[in-house]
Amino acid sequence: MTDLGGPGNHHRAKGPGEGPQAVAAQIADAVESLAELWSIAAQEASLRLSPHQLRALRTVQAAPGLNLTALADGLDIGLPTASRLCDRLAAAGLLERTPHPDTRREVQLWLTSHGQHVLCDVADRRAQALATALAAMEPAERTALSTGLRGFLAARDTVVPHVDGTE
Repeated sequence: MTDLGGPGNHHRAKGPGEGPQAVAAQIADAVESLAELWSIAAQEASLRLSPHQLRALRTVQAAPGLNLTALADGLDIGLPTASRLCDRLAAAGLLERTPHPDTRREVQLWLTSHGQHVLCDVADRRAQALATALAAMEPAERTALSTGLRGFLAARDTVVPHVDGTE
């Protein structure tokens, strides 16, 4: 990973006149660093889960009662892989499969209370890790970051509408 503040860093933006490519390189480094912080915080949770397992649990949390096919589609994985993933999560007491009330061949997926607790633990640890990193920044830097992120999200929505899957 590139140290954005270190000597010899040729990708470091020097001011607002820097082009999108230089800033994109900075963002790529920051995202990589954030992903590492995110992963470490998740691994310190009460139950260690893979990023794939966490994503599956978050998907079920966002759409309680979804079926296996919808989960597989949402995770962009095959149905057999999704089924094995759900088997492991159910065996760990994090996920529950129940028959669909209207379609006997379909199964609905629900988080258990333990699954909810684990997701809350991971979210709390991630928020704390992020808050610790942000606390080390100068107030003006935090303000600039917040402003820049809002601008980025607004611009992204004009260039790539529906990134989050909504209309």
